[in-house]
Amino acid sequence: MNRNAPRGAAVYGVDLGKNVFHVVGLDADGAVIQRVKFRRDTLLAFFEQASKAIVGMEACSGSQWLARELEAMGHRVRIIPAQFVKPYVKSQKNDTIDAEAIAEAATRPTKRFTRVRTTQEVDLQALHRIRDQLISSRTRLINQVRGFCLEYGVAIHQGAGVFRRDLPRVLGDEENDLTPTMRRMLTELYEDIERLDRRIAAATREIEALAARDDRARRLMTIPGIGPLGATALLAAVAAHSSDRGSSGVP
Repeated sequence: MNRNAPRGAAVYGVDLGKNVFHVVGLDADGAVIQRVKFRRDTLLAFFEQASKAIVGMEACSGSQWLARELEAMGHRVRIIPAQFVKPYVKSQKNDTIDAEAIAEAATRPTKRFTRVRTTQEVDLQALHRIRDQLISSRTRLINQVRGFCLEYGVAIHQGAGVFRRDLPRVLGDEENDLTPTMRRMLTELYEDIERLDRRIAAATREIEALAARDDRARRLMTIPGIGPLGATALLAAVAAHSSDRGSSGVP
């Protein structure tokens, strides 16, 4: 018998890796009947051949993609937050033991699981995270520029709006103590900040367009004080943290 062929498990636990995936199969009584590992290109072929089953995995990068692929094959996927798997690890940690713990955790009747998100929900969450990262990068650059200016006795008040007004004036003032080298570096940093401004504005417009097309976002925007950014941020947060309670037993 091909040891990598499915053996009719009722529950599978998958320990996710970048290239190698460890899979443990349990029968309807919870006994281990199969331990195998696959590379990314053979994992899906295994589950295409397997009987429909519960498939558990930890919530991590790549879990949402695999969950959607397995659900399309008819499997019941349960994504489990990592802290809920740890109590089921029976001995020293390794990938196969982790996969077995995941399989056992997936069968618990009171366990809560992370909902499988649509690609649109993943896109929305990623867009918000990218925008937040761009804003943080811009803030760091502004603070760095202000710090450099202070080294030459030039003070720029706090606030992005004041900064955009004052820095061009500072750079154009030949009477201050900025050296030619520092003036050049500050000019380049200001150009970087302007590029970030354009990227933030583009991400904001994309989020606003998504909000305009989403019925849920439009309903949220009827609440005073909630606009497109707030509405879509709420939707992204709900998609990321919502969970479903598992049913008892195995199929």
